[in-house]
Amino acid sequence: MVRNRDFYRIYSTFHRYIRNNFLKIGFLVIFAGLLSACENSATETKNKEEGKHVHFLYNFSTNSLDPHVDSSYVPLRAGITETLVRLDEKNLTIKPWLAESWEGEDGQHWTIKLREDVKFQNGKKMDAKAVKASLERALKESVAVKNALKINNIQADGYSLHITTTAPFPEFVSELVNPNVSIIDVTEGDIIHKPIGTGPFALESFTPGSKLELKRYNDYWDGASKLDSVTFSFNEDANARSLALKSGQVDIVYRPEVESLETLKAMDGIKVESTATFRVHQMTMNMQRKSLKDVNVRRAVDALIDRQKIVDTILLGHAEVAQGPFLPSLPFAPKYENSQMEKGADVAIKHLEKAGYKLKDGKMKKNGEPLKFTLLTYSARADLPLIAQVFQSDAKKIGIDVEIRQIDIPEEYMASNRDWDLATYSNLTAPRGDAGYYLNATYHPNGALNFSGASDPKLTAIIDKLNQTVNQEERATLSEQAANYINEHVINSFVLHPSTIVAYNEDKVKNWVTTRSEYYMITNKLDVK
Repeated sequence: MVRNRDFYRIYSTFHRYIRNNFLKIGFLVIFAGLLSACENSATETKNKEEGKHVHFLYNFSTNSLDPHVDSSYVPLRAGITETLVRLDEKNLTIKPWLAESWEGEDGQHWTIKLREDVKFQNGKKMDAKAVKASLERALKESVAVKNALKINNIQADGYSLHITTTAPFPEFVSELVNPNVSIIDVTEGDIIHKPIGTGPFALESFTPGSKLELKRYNDYWDGASKLDSVTFSFNEDANARSLALKSGQVDIVYRPEVESLETLKAMDGIKVESTATFRVHQMTMNMQRKSLKDVNVRRAVDALIDRQKIVDTILLGHAEVAQGPFLPSLPFAPKYENSQMEKGADVAIKHLEKAGYKLKDGKMKKNGEPLKFTLLTYSARADLPLIAQVFQSDAKKIGIDVEIRQIDIPEEYMASNRDWDLATYSNLTAPRGDAGYYLNATYHPNGALNFSGASDPKLTAIIDKLNQTVNQEERATLSEQAANYINEHVINSFVLHPSTIVAYNEDKVKNWVTTRSEYYMITNKLDVK
């Protein structure tokens, strides 16, 4: 019998080989049909054995489940771990989760009252001592968490935490929404492969890069799930994800292939949801590279990006053209003037001429040296390599050679290597309903996602002031100032705001919610009909 992950690997290999060999399509259909029949039989048998079961297929794989450093946030998304507070996506505010309440009038000395009815999945109580140990481990393991939380001292007293930050930091509690601040029992031995959290599902087994098998945690504080088990599997091939749903191997698919959406919609029992999120696809610029130190070159790169064509042809309309990092509907998103949106090859050439470049013998040159870019991209988000190809094609028309380099884990590569100029990258910009997260992470010199190497004293000063401001109107003003500064100096370029697309078997799945934050997926409310 063929297992799920074997099927995905076999299909992905055949798909790449056969895509341009149309005479062999008949063989592919027969091959897929045979495997599908085999898989369906195995799935039905498994469901009968396990009771109420849901199989969720995600687009990013991971080899580690350590919630304090895992950049894919799988432990929280899979319902294993939880944070002290969570995002209220309807009102764009934070609300209690493992924490019951909090106070910190001066913005520096905080008291957090914990729920007293929470147990870890090993039966131990989640008291202040356990939470303190979890937070201190997160601070130790992750520089990004340390920089984000700015914690100086933590004291535990029964079910109360007393936390002092290094300076007044009014938005401290909102940073506790971060999945990398998930609360776990740190006394357990193998946190990488089997973290023990407080969520509705306990980890039964983990196959790195392939899948998690989860079972219901019966003593879950917010009410045990009606599901007996969940399979949370990975496949970074969008074609394979779509086929898996079509053939009934999985019940829910995150980010199916865009080209397959009409086919999925036409199938009986399949529901397709497209939800606007707090995400932006951006062109990250390595400002440590010689050519990109010139703002006119960066403006030329920005002008070359044909945003509307990308939205229409690659995302098939399931996105919104980006004017800046934040969705226009957010209260802190600037209102851009039309002059700021002038784009196209002619505009790019004018910027390059200001930088001293001229188009000669079909090549854009300065002092005899041709302008070249190395552009990073990654396939886990299927639209990013296509965006890279569109840019490569448009750049070639004005004499710029672009080498596209595929990487696996963008955060690791960009943080460790500086041998690149540009990168197509997707970033959550307001997952807590506030601009502070993105601005600190991406543009502050200490930011965990500051891959551009931005270190601008004026921008840093705006961000530091934002971090100490409580009033929401003042915060919105400062956020606008920062976003305008970023656009004016082209510290990264923004392409589009993609919708999150999820497809699932609505004849079976009950209470699935596609969230804007992309944090909360496998919950205790998820059920089957």
